[in-house]
Amino acid sequence: MAQMTAPNLLATQNISEREKLIFDATERLLGKFGYDKTTVADIAKEAGISKGAIYLHFKSKDELIERLLIHAMLGFSANWFGAIEADPQGGLIGNMYLNMLKVIDQTPLMAVIMRQDGAILGNYLKKKDNFFVKNQRQGMRHEFVAMMQAAGAIRQDLDPKVVAHIMDMISFGMVTIAEFVPTEQIPPTDEVIKGIADFMHRALTPEQGADSETGKRILRQLYAEAQKDFLAAQQTDAAQKES
Repeated sequence: MAQMTAPNLLATQNISEREKLIFDATERLLGKFGYDKTTVADIAKEAGISKGAIYLHFKSKDELIERLLIHAMLGFSANWFGAIEADPQGGLIGNMYLNMLKVIDQTPLMAVIMRQDGAILGNYLKKKDNFFVKNQRQGMRHEFVAMMQAAGAIRQDLDPKVVAHIMDMISFGMVTIAEFVPTEQIPPTDEVIKGIADFMHRALTPEQGADSETGKRILRQLYAEAQKDFLAAQQTDAAQKES
């Protein structure tokens, strides 16, 4: 079967070169100084443009931060989808997880988002209309697990809600473990990712095996639905801001 490309809305972000420059500068400064100590003037200086130029694209620092987080999440989604499509075994549950964790590891801002990192995001998290309030995270939806079970891609004798919860625990645990375990005791990330993927494959794959293309079809369907949900949420948010 011909490989399907990632849906346009999540794969292609319509941002200008200047917006990308601003995003990159903002991400660097957040990593160094955090939200509270980073000003629009700082971002402008880091990006090599005027403060006024930033306000041509973003009404406030908070709008810039929110757009940056959305940019990071859409980029993560597109890269994960692309990695799965490029992997011949990408539709198997272990490989889905393997590719997801690799992309998370390659996207530093995703770890900040998943942790809702107070050291980086500071007082932004206290704002009543922040990104996380408006976009309540759902984690690994149990509907996905149930669809994989119905298609014979995951063992059917397991509770999909429990499986989804365990998968979320592992994902979020990977990006928070350094807060609880000394760095020297943590194995290399590549080995950890491969170990988790192997664990998932052994624990969840049916005894008779599974078909990669079946898993990819399910992920494509959910990815297309995510496009619609994202677009609807963006339209609702824009309408509320205008009213």
